[in-house]
Amino acid sequence: MRGAAGALAFVDAVGICSTFYRFPEGVACLWEAVVGRAKPRWPRHSHHDHGVGLTWRLKDDLPAARRVYYGKLLRGRPVLVALDVLPAFYALVRGRQRARDYRAEYEAGRLSLTARRLMDALVREHPQYTRELRASAFLLEPGRTREFERAMAELQQGLWVVKSEERYEPSFSYRWELMEAWLPGPVAEGRRLGRTAALDRLVARYIAGAVFTTRARLGRLLGVPAAEIASCVARLMRAGTLRETAVAGWPGRWLVHRGPAVARPGRRPRGRAPISGPAPRAPDGASGSPSVSIARSSGPG
Repeated sequence: MRGAAGALAFVDAVGICSTFYRFPEGVACLWEAVVGRAKPRWPRHSHHDHGVGLTWRLKDDLPAARRVYYGKLLRGRPVLVALDVLPAFYALVRGRQRARDYRAEYEAGRLSLTARRLMDALVREHPQYTRELRASAFLLEPGRTREFERAMAELQQGLWVVKSEERYEPSFSYRWELMEAWLPGPVAEGRRLGRTAALDRLVARYIAGAVFTTRARLGRLLGVPAAEIASCVARLMRAGTLRETAVAGWPGRWLVHRGPAVARPGRRPRGRAPISGPAPRAPDGASGSPSVSIARSSGPG
């Protein structure tokens, strides 16, 4: 991968990917795609490493151009999300809510006081860079940095706000924007999308990139109750998107994507998953060859 066009194609293909962090659940990783191999070792001199530098630039440039979404959506880790997948996340996290509904969330005890104060400031004026936003919420003191960061992570995970730019001159700073002001189209689609349809879309897109997973991994990654995951899996199996099977040498039962798989760095591209064929890489902690073909670590998040 050499530039923004390839990176955008990669994010659109896998639906969701991390920047540097390697999720144990098998989420695609932009850094791996850039360097062209799985599990690259973090370089000793990362500031001079081409792969790290290019990955860092791409995770800034693509969201700044509004080609993808970037934020802390999965297990508190930042991920890049294709714009056709973002409405599904919004529907699951926010339902039909608009930005103005943050006060109702606060009164219901689902939003912290600091997060509410930051939303007060952004609703009055947006976008804002970090320093002015902290000043607006009376959080400029150095001792309140952690409080500010926790609240911003809370607002990102709740899809209330988005980091729309990383500015490096004259000093490094983030620019923050209300989610519905930054990407009004995907937000409006998410507000119209029912929870069932949203979960089906999200799971189908994730497994198309991951190629195989389990119900437990899905629930852990997406933070969705097991009963909802079970219903979603049943629907996708009826639609022919997934199959569930035991795999010789691997524990439990595995969900296998039945459509065209997404090629990963260091792995041979493949078409529709065959009933038999070359064995894919086993998941962490597993060993042995399957009878059917299925498809905080080092470095920054």
